[in-house]
Amino acid sequence: MSWITKTLTSTIGRKIIMSVTGLFLCTFLVVHLVGNLQLFKHDHGAAFNIYSHFMGTNPIIRTIEWGLVLGFGFHIYEAFALTSRNKSARGAQGYVSNHAEQNSEWTSRNMGILGTIILIFLLIHLYNFFWRARFGSLDPDINNNDDLYSLVVSSFKQWWYVVLYVAAQISLGYHLWHGFRSGFQTLGLNHRKYTPIIKYAGYVFAVVVSAAFASMPLYFFLFTNEKGELAANAPTLIHAVASAF
Repeated sequence: MSWITKTLTSTIGRKIIMSVTGLFLCTFLVVHLVGNLQLFKHDHGAAFNIYSHFMGTNPIIRTIEWGLVLGFGFHIYEAFALTSRNKSARGAQGYVSNHAEQNSEWTSRNMGILGTIILIFLLIHLYNFFWRARFGSLDPDINNNDDLYSLVVSSFKQWWYVVLYVAAQISLGYHLWHGFRSGFQTLGLNHRKYTPIIKYAGYVFAVVVSAAFASMPLYFFLFTNEKGELAANAPTLIHAVASAF
């Protein structure tokens, strides 16, 4: 078994673990996004609360959660391990003149910073929603499900949380921009015909996913009242925002 340990703790092995867990977490992002889109239904949060109740009580989903925790854990640990190893390899003084900006993309050079921003957000986000929904006490909605929707609305009415959320999604977008393509490359899934398609798909995935998540706090902060209903001045604000683009 020693060869397995040596392989997984080598630089290449760590990159493989990063790639596999990263691509696995991409599937989680899609599922999480599809569920969260229920927030935009004008039903006072009923659909979102039903979705949340299902995710929190279904035994299959609860089992998959452990795989998700392990995926996040390994991905974060290997990221820090690779960053530390790379710094050690460069030495305390670093290279005198390596012209990093000419040899790699900005996203590649700053994956550690982007990942740290996402990690800080993730910890706050998990406490604010997952912990309070699973271990706290929420009032029931009209269907007798925990009213997580009201918690979402009240959270997205706090300007600092909206700023943090949007900043994290921008970081996530850049993180996915580099990581999606890099994951396939690390696993050796390169092909002269298909690699450009994977690269383009990665760009689209990064933009769509991060923009969709960021739209949620912005929507509730700018266009709804304290109950999550469209504010009286929402049409004017929407028109003004649309005109800006």
